[in-house]
Amino acid sequence: MKWLALILILTACAPAEYSDIGHEYLGAAYVADPLGEGILPDADPLIRNDAFDCTTFVETALARGDVETLNKIRYKDGKIGFLTRNHFIETDWLENNANRVSVVTKQYGDVATRNVAIDRKNWLRTVHGIDAEYPTRNVMLEYIPYDKLGTLNPSQPLIVLFIADKSQISDKIGTDLAVRHMGFLLPGGVLRHASQEYGRVMDTDFYEYAMRRANGTHDIGIMLVEIK
Repeated sequence: MKWLALILILTACAPAEYSDIGHEYLGAAYVADPLGEGILPDADPLIRNDAFDCTTFVETALARGDVETLNKIRYKDGKIGFLTRNHFIETDWLENNANRVSVVTKQYGDVATRNVAIDRKNWLRTVHGIDAEYPTRNVMLEYIPYDKLGTLNPSQPLIVLFIADKSQISDKIGTDLAVRHMGFLLPGGVLRHASQEYGRVMDTDFYEYAMRRANGTHDIGIMLVEIK
């Protein structure tokens, strides 16, 4: 894959409340699935500021560390419960946070589409041993393929979602899954994210990181989400 003209030019005119989003959590530990409802089946706490995975970092930073706001981001209609949690970015999180974020991928490049079939019922049974009735939901995601990724010029920090192909993940977790990682794309070409590889919340060069993902077997591109 040829990487030509991958130059990131970001302006520094973001709204003040998001101009340095997540900065206070830099260096915090990466811990998979650190949050829960405080009771079974997920007895982890509702909020932490010392440990994150990629999703809880984005959520906590968006909430600016306020647990009530965080609950509204993490749960459908703010109703705390394992079954009302926005488990899937594709069908739950983006839709239920439409008052806070909007997908703007098409504004930044030529897009391709990825159909995703989220089988919540089978996932709950396969991963958590919970039987509950949910229909399979199909959504079409628009993403910028890595080989189409050129100059980006947003006027504020964006949430970047890293998209993978279907591969064989459904055999392991009972459902398809497209969004495999997320973080903030900041002015200056900085990706701020909770990195499993390095075990902490950190800043890194967005294009270097994107190129490494592009060389992976199943990674196909990115989505961009605006913070309202």
